[in-house]
Amino acid sequence: MKLAILGAGAWGTALAISFSPRHQVTLWGRNPQHLDALRREHANARYLPGITIPTALAIEPDLEAALRNTELVLIATSTNGFAPTLEAVVKHRTAPPLLWVCKGFETSTERLPHEIATAYLGAKARIGALSGPSFALEVAQGKPAALTLASRDAKFGSQTAASLNGPALRIYSSQDLVGVELGGALKNVMAIAAGVSDGLGLGNNARAALVTRGLAEMVRLGVAMGGQPETFMGLTGLGDLVLTATGDLSRNRSVGKRLGEGTKLDTILAELGHVAEGVFSARAALNLARKYSVDMPITEAVCAVLFEGATPVETVRRLLSRDPKAE
Repeated sequence: MKLAILGAGAWGTALAISFSPRHQVTLWGRNPQHLDALRREHANARYLPGITIPTALAIEPDLEAALRNTELVLIATSTNGFAPTLEAVVKHRTAPPLLWVCKGFETSTERLPHEIATAYLGAKARIGALSGPSFALEVAQGKPAALTLASRDAKFGSQTAASLNGPALRIYSSQDLVGVELGGALKNVMAIAAGVSDGLGLGNNARAALVTRGLAEMVRLGVAMGGQPETFMGLTGLGDLVLTATGDLSRNRSVGKRLGEGTKLDTILAELGHVAEGVFSARAALNLARKYSVDMPITEAVCAVLFEGATPVETVRRLLSRDPKAE
């Protein structure tokens, strides 16, 4: 399959490396100097240090050339970069089959990625989300991982999942696009909470409680918005939550951990060097919780720390002082 991957950060590069042995892959990015370095050094030193880019992987600075005759386009930008990239794509291609791997809400509109894609490509476009528990570095290293490809077009979803499926990167299909996208967005918020707990030194028991109750919040909002409860028990819900809330490679857990240790958010984000989608998703998640009348106390607590000047210690104290309820 001829595949164009748009976005030469950690995730886009990792997927390009993973798919290149079985597909004709072209990697495109917005920064020509960055692409020149990738081509010259056969490495993405900024995002994937120590990983070699195979010579079979084409690196193309011209978007029109990257899209020419492609059978599938995969966008690997941040959620806030998704709409501008789509806008550029439709200038060269009319509604190409398209996947995305961003997890979150668009900050200015609070739209999920499928809503953005539909606005640009139309309701009948063959589109889908590729999501699941996966750190880019481990995928680039060829270590085993499993993802879910969610599309409301069952034929497109199952056929594309089968085409992309490989010995190390296993791809499953789903029709629950809303549930899969919400799982990917909300787990980042819960990972920040788990990181705060770790930064405060509250222990493994506290982290397990946060992950479990965080999952309950994800399910409540997901079902209210039309997702299927079983989706949140799978790869893109529980699986991604466990990875992101416990893994040392998790950006969102790292943000929470440093907040718990007393570092200011502005300093953390300036030094991170990568996008932590949970910071952008937290406010949107809370607004949606209020819109759908869903109780999400952990999300409220994360927003209080991120945006309202609440200290992690007092926020945890408020969470622990809530009246007990049936699970």
